[in-house]
Amino acid sequence: RVMSEESVAVLGPSRSGKSTLLACVLGTVKPRAGKILVNGTDMTRLGRHARTVFRSREIGFVFADLVPELSPLENVMLAGLLSGANSGEVDLHARRLLKSLEIPPDANITAELSGEDRQCVAIARALVNQPSLLLVDEPTEGLHGPPDGPGPSSRDVIAELLFALPAEHSCGLLVVTHDADIAARADQVYELRAGRCRAVLPGRVTGD
Repeated sequence: RVMSEESVAVLGPSRSGKSTLLACVLGTVKPRAGKILVNGTDMTRLGRHARTVFRSREIGFVFADLVPELSPLENVMLAGLLSGANSGEVDLHARRLLKSLEIPPDANITAELSGEDRQCVAIARALVNQPSLLLVDEPTEGLHGPPDGPGPSSRDVIAELLFALPAEHSCGLLVVTHDADIAARADQVYELRAGRCRAVLPGRVTGD
């Protein structure tokens, strides 16, 4: 269970089923048994169209597949416009989100941004429809680890930003990762192995 303003991490090695778990929550894969409740609605009982509409309004998914030829603002606005929201409101909200993440809305094309900044754009895109649940798949993959010089690494910057989102945006956060250090930042941690989840105290999270 992921409550509003709460973060939950699911830790597991590659091919353990983490991405499948997210697909079930998104409604793109139907579980063999049980229910998937998002804000009180059972995703498994919705038809395809209703599921798509509900997902666009209630679930934000942070993934790295941005449109490289578009600006950060255009990438974020695209998600809002596809949900049917008012273009003026989407523009205003998208600009606010990008500025809060220190990304100039009218920056050059997204392809020219750093990995850290592209992840911030992906986060803004996931938040633009003000979802009740935010899903993140391997949020620090491809980002730099501990820095050689002063200042935090890209990995730590993104991790800190992500786990502050539930309180800032009144949403739940579900993160799947193979990185034990990232998982340990969550309010609740579960390990996923061989299709089974077990709760782990955040202070006792270990790697593979």
